[in-house]
Amino acid sequence: MKLLENSSFEALSSRLCVETGESRILGRIESYSCKMAGDDKHMFKQFCQEGEPHVLEALSPPQSTSATSPSQLGKSSEDGENPLSDKVCRKTLFYLITTLNESFRPDYDFSAARAHEFSREPSLNWVVNAVNSSLFSSVGEEFNSVGPELWNAIDQEINLQSCDIYSYNPDLDSDPFGEEGSLWSFNYFFYNKKLKRIVFFTCRSVSVLSGYGRGCLDNELDMELEDEEEMDGFTEEGCPRALCV
Repeated sequence: MKLLENSSFEALSSRLCVETGESRILGRIESYSCKMAGDDKHMFKQFCQEGEPHVLEALSPPQSTSATSPSQLGKSSEDGENPLSDKVCRKTLFYLITTLNESFRPDYDFSAARAHEFSREPSLNWVVNAVNSSLFSSVGEEFNSVGPELWNAIDQEINLQSCDIYSYNPDLDSDPFGEEGSLWSFNYFFYNKKLKRIVFFTCRSVSVLSGYGRGCLDNELDMELEDEEEMDGFTEEGCPRALCV
């Protein structure tokens, strides 16, 4: 997996790291190539020792299902399988896990993640509404200017209508984002098989009392101050000021 440069994503990720009074929002959007090379091929071979690449594994039902029809959760068909669950081949599962590892290294290791911690989302509209709702409720009116730009940038990078959308929803025992002060989080993968590319959109809200995420906001502030200092070094005509000697 290779992180692909995208200046629009970098700018949006910066705008998605904000403090809202009682909480900090830590958002990030990244694009990854699924073309394997070197270490990826070695890890894929190890991963496939547990099962063939095209073997299907059961995913958990999407959270959208639990939101719209909770009474159906837990019901099983005659063969013992949840009729609402989906399946994914191990190769795709490897892409999802490797994306998590690349995005969060060295702080977290997702190598032990299993298929039941992922879901396939049945509707792009539901994902868009869920993301917009979470961010609008936290950021407020400011998100109205970010939202359209955000989804347009993702669509240009990955072609949303051609994507399978997955989410990572671990249980409480294995949730790496379950530190004290964590309020909510979402992790979506927009996978375009034809382009061999994944756009990963992760966001979480943490209490300001936890102190977590302060570094992200400090880095953004430092960058703004550096920009101001660079501008202070120029006159209104755009010429460098004379240095005092």
